[in-house]
Amino acid sequence: MKTTITTDVTMHPFSFAPRGQLSAHLMAILAEEPGSTEAGDVVGRAERALAEAPDVIRDDDVQLTLFLLYASHYGSLDVIDAGWEWHPMLIATRGVLERTFEAALRERVPMPAAPMPTRDEVARALFALTAPTPGPSVARFIAKKATVEQARELLMHRSVYTLREADPHSWAIPRLTGLAKAALVEIQSDEYGGGDVSRMHSRIFAQTVRGLGLDDTYGAYVDVVPAVTLASLNTMSLFGLNRRLRGAIVGHLAAFEMTSSLPSRMYADGFRRLGFGPDVTWYFDEHVEADAVHEQIAGRDLAGGLAVDSPDLLPDIMFGAAACLALDGWVGDEMLNAWDAGHSSLRDAETANR
Repeated sequence: MKTTITTDVTMHPFSFAPRGQLSAHLMAILAEEPGSTEAGDVVGRAERALAEAPDVIRDDDVQLTLFLLYASHYGSLDVIDAGWEWHPMLIATRGVLERTFEAALRERVPMPAAPMPTRDEVARALFALTAPTPGPSVARFIAKKATVEQARELLMHRSVYTLREADPHSWAIPRLTGLAKAALVEIQSDEYGGGDVSRMHSRIFAQTVRGLGLDDTYGAYVDVVPAVTLASLNTMSLFGLNRRLRGAIVGHLAAFEMTSSLPSRMYADGFRRLGFGPDVTWYFDEHVEADAVHEQIAGRDLAGGLAVDSPDLLPDIMFGAAACLALDGWVGDEMLNAWDAGHSSLRDAETANR
């Protein structure tokens, strides 16, 4: 006999709390075994949540719900039974949320001009788009000013993606062909340690997290990061899990790699300034060298190769790159504005330091 879902926030096994009626309803569903309960009018609830959200990109309830729906595909939260992954009602709910989320991104992200669909022109345009700019940045702040507590906060924000580093972009592998596919596999092979599990970037990052006395369990800090941090990961999942957006996930990865090497050097310098050793800085030191190579492959062979093979995807390649930069900027602004004002960038600093 199927049970009726309740939205009592205490009646779920997740390590984090709901952020509204929609995420509470979904968490209650996902806490049950598939087939043991009705999914209920979750689509209608999603539509109402979207109608009430002034900004879906920064809406806690919407972004946590998307995070949970995507987590079912990744298998990143053990509490979610694999049988929920393709439940028709949850897939329909994801589609409703994705359409509004994607529309908001396309409206808010400044769209660069599309270059000619050649490898060199695409790479040149992406390098121009991602060129370093003067002014405040989280990497510069960590290098020069950050306290140990602020460095810990940085890792909490980044843990939502980086403890699963590379996974969102790997969805694109079976959706590409030719040079673009070969380039993506080359990049991702390095991300996953080239066959050496101890060198997987997610594993190295987990070591950094432990080095600052933090919990490296995936999802440990979901409760305390703001909606825009969840939106950054959700953007990658949106692009990676939708075949029609394969150009966007390629552009996103290209921009991601092109903006990693120099900031990683600053992060490593900052952690050394704070007194941490190679066990903590290894993750950042590794990215200084690796991503200097990856950015060349990503620009010319991955993004450029895809543009040559599928010129119709070029606008989405540029959109994905621009979205990467925009989300990184919004998350960075959230941290810097909080730190400049003298308070935590987390939703609940007391919980974060438990």
